[in-house]
This record gives sequence, C-alpha cells and structure tokens, in this order.
Amino acid sequence: MGVLALVLIGGTGGYAALGLSPLDALYQTVITISTVGYREVGEVGGRYQVFTVFLILFGASTSLYTLSVLIEIMFEGRLDGQFRRRRMQRKINRLKNHVVLCGYGQVGRAIEEELVRGGEVVVAIDRRELDHSPSSNRRLMLIGEATDDQVMLQAGLDRAKALILALDSDIDNLFITLTARSINPDLFIVARANEPAVIPKLEQVGADRVVSPHQIGGARMAALVSHPEVVEFLDVVMHDGSFEVRLAETVITDLSTFAHLSLQECAIRTTTGATVLAVLRQGSFITNPSQDFVLLPDDRLISLGTPEQLEALADKVRQR
Repeated sequence: MGVLALVLIGGTGGYAALGLSPLDALYQTVITISTVGYREVGEVGGRYQVFTVFLILFGASTSLYTLSVLIEIMFEGRLDGQFRRRRMQRKINRLKNHVVLCGYGQVGRAIEEELVRGGEVVVAIDRRELDHSPSSNRRLMLIGEATDDQVMLQAGLDRAKALILALDSDIDNLFITLTARSINPDLFIVARANEPAVIPKLEQVGADRVVSPHQIGGARMAALVSHPEVVEFLDVVMHDGSFEVRLAETVITDLSTFAHLSLQECAIRTTTGATVLAVLRQGSFITNPSQDFVLLPDDRLISLGTPEQLEALADKVRQR
C-alpha cells in the first residue's frame, strides 16, 4: 500500500511537471497504472511517452501486486487477525498490576482459568496461534517467544505485578527469570521446574517461588490416599466458588492497626469473625499462634472465614 501510494504521488507529480493540471495528472496516473487505457490527457510528446512507459512498467506491476495481496489477506482472514491483535495490544498497553503468563499449554490454561476466576487480569504469551472461538477472543494473548525482551515489554512486564513461567523448558524459564528481574525488580515471579536440580538455580536468579508439577502431583495423589477428606476440603475451600468459607492472606504493614499488637489485643475473631490459622514471618509459618503472639510489619495472616469476614479483616488491617 505504501509503494502504491508513492507510485500515485510520483506519477501525479511527473504528469504535473509535464504540464497537466493536478486533477488531470492524477487521472492520467490512475488510468495508466490500472491499464484501463482510455485516452491520454494533454499534449503527448516524447518526454510524455517516455514517462508513461516507465510508469506502466513500474506502476502497473505495483498496483496488480497490491491488489493480489489485499485479496489474499481478505480471503485468508489475516486482515481481521491483524486488527484483532492491534485492539488487544491497545488493551494491554492500558494495563497495570496485571499478571503475565508465559506458556499456554495445559498447565498455563489451568493457571489462567484459576487466576481469572479470582479476579486477576492475565496476559498470556505463547508461540502458537490459538483458535478464534468467542472464548479465545476474550483472552489477552500475545503470539511470540517469551524469551524475546520485546515481546515481554509488549505484555507490559514493566507494569505487571507478577510473572508466571509455565514453559516446558527449564532453560527458558531460567533465562526469562533472569531477564524479568532486571526489567522489573519488584516483580513477583513464580516459575515451573521440571527437574529438581533446577529449583535452587531458579531461586538464585530471582524466582520468588518455584513449583515442580511432578512433585506436587505426586504429593497430592499420596495425600488423597492417606487423607482424602482433608484434601477434598482444602480443594473446596480454595477453588469452589459456591462454598461459604475461604482461605485468604492479609499483609500487616507499618501503618496497619494491628502492627505491634498481640492477637488478643487485635480481637480478630470477635470483631471480624475470621480465624487466624497461621502467620508467615520471614519465610516461616507459625501455625496456631497463641493469643500473646505479637504481630509485626510484613507478617502475613493466613485466615479462614466467609468473604464478608475476610473483607472485614482486611479493612481492619488497613485502618489506622
């Protein structure tokens, strides 16, 4: 299209230089490159004929090629795909504090489904083109290599709050973790490890959490044999949207009401109805904390309760 526009401009300018008015020059250019062949406009001389010959040789082939490409794009649906990707990119450019998901296989699709159910906005990256079903049109999806820095920036990695690496290749997960940490130092990174030996390496290059699907799957299957009811209850609490109670994490900050107070002074159970099951402090869980336990900034409360109770707890923590 750009070359065709240059041909039109050049042809119009050339005929105008040969003495035609701008409208006549444009008319003569169009009928020449389209090979319609009506009649020449203006006085036909030697320079006029030479210019027309070169315009036919270059302009006609350009116009025919452009027309064939446009027809091919429309018939193959590529034009619609380009518009759809542009619209999606504009949506991604407006995002902030979203989750970037690398790898959209079986594991990646399950991750996206769970995050979307929890109200998160997810931008997925995969090298494969998805189908164009209505459900896929609602996804925020980039086609490309997650190891490409430009693709990661297109996904808004510098504005994201979390990155999930669900690729099959441990090497790619290592490389992306290292790159992502340099792009966004505050990013929370969860990486997949297929080999146990890769877990410490991922943590060393900047992954906040490392998950081994094989180990988790094996442990879950063993737990279903040993404690099937307990596992089922936890599944229902974490994943069943119709269940009454939930598990939630609440962070104690420097400005929090509960900072430097004991659990007895906080009276969480009395004022909110939620139950504190554990406190995460400096990477270690303190389960079933006593009422004399003093909460400090950066502590994370793991609580059980209804959505209303957990929301009341979050409001209490934020108040000052």
